[in-house]
Amino acid sequence: MSEELQDLHRQWDELAEEVRHHRDLYYNGQPVISDAEFDTLFRRLQQFEELHPELAVPDSPTMEVGAPTASGAFADVTHLERMMSLDNVFSAEEMQEWLDKTPGPYLTELKIDGLSIDLVYEEGTLTRAATRGDGRVGEDITANARVIRDIPHELKGDFPDLVEVRGEVFIRPEDFPELNEQRIAEGGKPFANPRNTAAGGLRQKNPEDVEKRKLHMICHGIGAREGFTPKTQHEAYEKLAEWGLPVSEYTRRAETAAEVQEAVAYWADHRHDAIHEMDGLVVKVDSIAAQRSLGSTSRAPRWAIAYKYPPEEVTTKLQDIEVSIGRTGRATPFAVLEPVFVSGSTVSMATLHNQHEVKRKGVLIGDTVVVRKAGEIIPEVLGPVADLRDGTEREFVFPSTCPVCGTELAPAKEGDADWRCPNTRSCPAQLGARLEYLASRGAFDIEALGEKGAADLIASGVLVDEARLFDLTEEDLQKSQAYTRKDGQVNAAGKKLLANLESAKQAELWRVLVALSIRHVGPTAARALAARYKSMSSLVDAPVADLAETDGVGTIIAESFKDWFEVDWHRDIVRAWANAGVTMEDTAENAAPQTLEGLTVVVTGALEGFSRDEVKEAIVSRGGKAAGSVSKKTSYVVVGDNPGSKAAKAEELGVTILNEEEFARLLGGGEAALGAVDKQ
Repeated sequence: MSEELQDLHRQWDELAEEVRHHRDLYYNGQPVISDAEFDTLFRRLQQFEELHPELAVPDSPTMEVGAPTASGAFADVTHLERMMSLDNVFSAEEMQEWLDKTPGPYLTELKIDGLSIDLVYEEGTLTRAATRGDGRVGEDITANARVIRDIPHELKGDFPDLVEVRGEVFIRPEDFPELNEQRIAEGGKPFANPRNTAAGGLRQKNPEDVEKRKLHMICHGIGAREGFTPKTQHEAYEKLAEWGLPVSEYTRRAETAAEVQEAVAYWADHRHDAIHEMDGLVVKVDSIAAQRSLGSTSRAPRWAIAYKYPPEEVTTKLQDIEVSIGRTGRATPFAVLEPVFVSGSTVSMATLHNQHEVKRKGVLIGDTVVVRKAGEIIPEVLGPVADLRDGTEREFVFPSTCPVCGTELAPAKEGDADWRCPNTRSCPAQLGARLEYLASRGAFDIEALGEKGAADLIASGVLVDEARLFDLTEEDLQKSQAYTRKDGQVNAAGKKLLANLESAKQAELWRVLVALSIRHVGPTAARALAARYKSMSSLVDAPVADLAETDGVGTIIAESFKDWFEVDWHRDIVRAWANAGVTMEDTAENAAPQTLEGLTVVVTGALEGFSRDEVKEAIVSRGGKAAGSVSKKTSYVVVGDNPGSKAAKAEELGVTILNEEEFARLLGGGEAALGAVDKQ
């Protein structure tokens, strides 16, 4: 054997052993890397073997399903029919390549992030449950399966003599924090994420401990059967449901490849709408005969594929925990991370919510942690990879004083989980955050006032609170650094700030309410209050009970609103803004025409003349409801470029579809302006 070939074998051995190690931890232990990191590792091995086919031996991990069962805990059982794995694709192009060579119709199913289970029913009775194992041999977990409420002990209806059912066991994300808290309280190591919790729960030795995990199960396939010959996968699922087995509410038929791609795009934007965690979309050929004809490879069926979405979870090092102070004084611990790329951006910080959550999650400074960044959501630490601890980790100690102004921290009222800095007026952190917030697009939309500018106005003494913001002059700005040139004169950013402030005075009343940073009063409540009362004076004079009756407000928001106006310097801000000419009353002139009153509008795809935020603003400001999903109650669906499945749903339900030009007409003149495109 040549030296070069020896080196290739060595590289393959090292990579294959690494894949086997992490695969075994995934199926039989506690993973120490994320699913996405494992996928990357597995693909590296596949690509290595594609370049050097002589290394792709039969016992390569790329040819195997699952992992051998762990020894000793449970008895080994042989599956009646082999359990396969799934091949993955990671782009629309790869998905299309598979669709081009695999004719439909298809089924699309959510890829549940859980643990596979195999159930055998004989004469309608559950006789055995097993883990996947290596696809041929799994572990007998029948006793544990019997305490999972979703798994029936007896089938109902016209069940067959024998049926082998495949499913996925999972924990709902909403149950995970409570379960982890309980585990920590009992002295156990915290779990990193719901999938690990489900896997550990299914393999508990005591069924009573299994029951405590709040496990759920959804069926996603069938194996061996006698007296049951479905023609399609869809028909099989319908029968499973009739027999009392849980099937996914999210499974859909797709007649064409285009419909599959639409489903892929839809679920990319709605990954967190399901009751369970999911990391991909499974596409299956619906015809059972076609499935048989297509066959399988050594590890996966050719008639099914999993589209894997970009990772939202990664592992990295928790270097420190610090505390930030928000605009309402809330003290929030945040994780300082070793920078890591996830979900399209590099993350170096992630929220830990409050000191109680830090304990609840069981994270220590120095831990390797699982970090999630879901779309636009702020990155969050899910939990530690406790098996990687080496003893150097240390507990986080929540500070007793504000890290910015030194004021003693305390809960705003008894029972609050959040602690706050009570120095609300002059704490630089709070004031800076409030200035940024009031300058945001959801409030005054002051482009020239960002984080740097806000901090400078405070540090230079130009502002002590928000009251004088709209009275700022060039002379005031000359005291700042961010808004001046080297010669001390106001720069272009400063002039732009003054112009922005002048324009912002004409903002609608609801935007003014948002800008005041009243706790709980966001855009929705602000719109409702402004629409009902029309003026700041009417709002201030209104009793709490009256405010609470406003649609979308309620008692908590109403009380918070009234409490805010009990503070002297808060009222000073409103008076100063009013004197400066800021809108304090909505008039017919500055209010948008209520052309969409009583209408529900859904927008799908990209519009040329509107951003996503501008579309919502255009609908809501005209009295309409901007909905995210299509139903029979939807009035119109506006379709732009690259629309998702909402357009098809609208056609299915007979909802009127508008293009961008028709949408503009609707905004301007209501339904009457649509003419021939009027509602069906």
